[in-house]
Amino acid sequence: MKGIRPFFKDERVRIALGLFIIGFGLLLLVALISYFFTWEADQSMVENAGTFGIDTHVQNWAGKIGAKLAHVFMNKWVGISSLVFPFLFILFGIRLMGVHIQRLGRTTLYCVTGALLVSVTLGYLSGSHPEYLGSGPGGQHGYFISRWLNTLLGLPGTGILLLVLDLTFLFFTIPTTFHLFKKKVVEEIKARTNKEKGEGTIRETAVPAESDLPGEKSVKPREDIGYEIEGNSVNLLLETTKNKDDIEIEETTPEEELIPEGSFEQEEEMMPENQGKNGFDEDNEFPEGFQNLPPYDPRADLSSYKFPTLSLLDEHKSENSEVSNEELIRNKDKIVETLGNYKIPIDKIKATIGPTITLYEIVPAAGVRISRIKNLEDDIALSLSALGIRIIAPIPGRGTIGIEVPNQKPEIVSMKSILASKKFQESTYDLPIALGKTISNETFILDLAKMPHLLVAGATGQGKSVGLNAIITSLVYKKHPAELKFVLVDPKKVELTPYVKTERHYLAKMEGSEEAIITDTQKVINTLQSLTKEMEKRYDLLKKAHVRNIKEYN
Repeated sequence: MKGIRPFFKDERVRIALGLFIIGFGLLLLVALISYFFTWEADQSMVENAGTFGIDTHVQNWAGKIGAKLAHVFMNKWVGISSLVFPFLFILFGIRLMGVHIQRLGRTTLYCVTGALLVSVTLGYLSGSHPEYLGSGPGGQHGYFISRWLNTLLGLPGTGILLLVLDLTFLFFTIPTTFHLFKKKVVEEIKARTNKEKGEGTIRETAVPAESDLPGEKSVKPREDIGYEIEGNSVNLLLETTKNKDDIEIEETTPEEELIPEGSFEQEEEMMPENQGKNGFDEDNEFPEGFQNLPPYDPRADLSSYKFPTLSLLDEHKSENSEVSNEELIRNKDKIVETLGNYKIPIDKIKATIGPTITLYEIVPAAGVRISRIKNLEDDIALSLSALGIRIIAPIPGRGTIGIEVPNQKPEIVSMKSILASKKFQESTYDLPIALGKTISNETFILDLAKMPHLLVAGATGQGKSVGLNAIITSLVYKKHPAELKFVLVDPKKVELTPYVKTERHYLAKMEGSEEAIITDTQKVINTLQSLTKEMEKRYDLLKKAHVRNIKEYN
């Protein structure tokens, strides 16, 4: 085996083997085409054992081997649908030579499945007494399978079953057939039904995929501390030597946000009485043929596309990343002690634990000036031995003063947990991007469509590349390739390399360009000029349609 593998890794061997397979595919194609004209003359010869004798002659254009191959494929196997096999052999040979034309696995599955279905359908249509092409146009496979189905379901039942199977196969292999069937049959039935009932058009609702995520984690109270459970929060009662009154610390534990099962109902948008569904006054005249067009569906051109699954992402759970009881108590005591040294009494303190920072909210006693606490930022940081803290005085909408203290063991926030959150899955933003989690462990999402001129800047190691990857990943997981295209410029030549694999779906490039990701700064100018022309062209379309953005135009 060690000697065989290097032999097949040789490019010369692969190209030679690919040429051989392509030649065999072409020979098989000639033999199958010749079978339509010479099968009767060669029938008796190929069924005898002496076909390859010197004195025997066949009429098939590909000789005795072609006659035998055509007899096996056309007569013994699947009949006329055998014509797909030369195509597969040629495709295998081309792929072996290193040329990628079609997805080999999916194409093979479609061709073999289609050959079997066509064989049975032709066997059913040719009847029980085939008089053409030996065993019939469907071959012996289609002939015998159709006869067995006829005895099982009867002629009408077999015809209905084959019709359903053939239509289903066309829906998945040729998307245009599905949309044509839906438009001509399904929507016509809906229209007639709604007209009889006197109702309007029913809008279809989107059904999200079921989640395979684990259930919600139950809140585990800390040991050796008095506690009260309220929903998903734990109120910890801690004593302090500075104040006689108990000071309450509340820990907000992170929740596993789930993708809910079921469907989300989409409400019909309310339109003024004098406006139609397209947003124009009904009194305005539409061009002929445009009155009853359904809403534009950009995903129809690539309906077979499947979004990436969350299983492709890693969990990145950190061990022992939780804030310990000792850390909470120590930080609380240090904050109370430092404020007490400056004679600043407080009534209450509460801790909200985040993935990387813990927020201590304090309620100062009556008469304490906020500026006094704000000026103690450096003193509190020194007492906590922290790299740096931030004082929010006051926290908007809460009436408290916040002190953000970095955790000793920060938790890694995984992209999987953010994209799997209910907030991201149910987001209705045009271009949603998930950037992380807030101090209260809530997923932080923004709409990129509302900030088209976004600049990401910062020093080395501050997370610029991580932020860009989060933006691109969020959009890929949420938007269809027909709705989104990237123009990526990578002067460093290594930052955006992983996205080369998305070239066929998400990357846009200029005609004649070899690389989908631009690394040559000289080519950036031409690309930006091309984008500017495309933008101006789209603005002209928006102007003609009397709308302001792409969403209204569609």
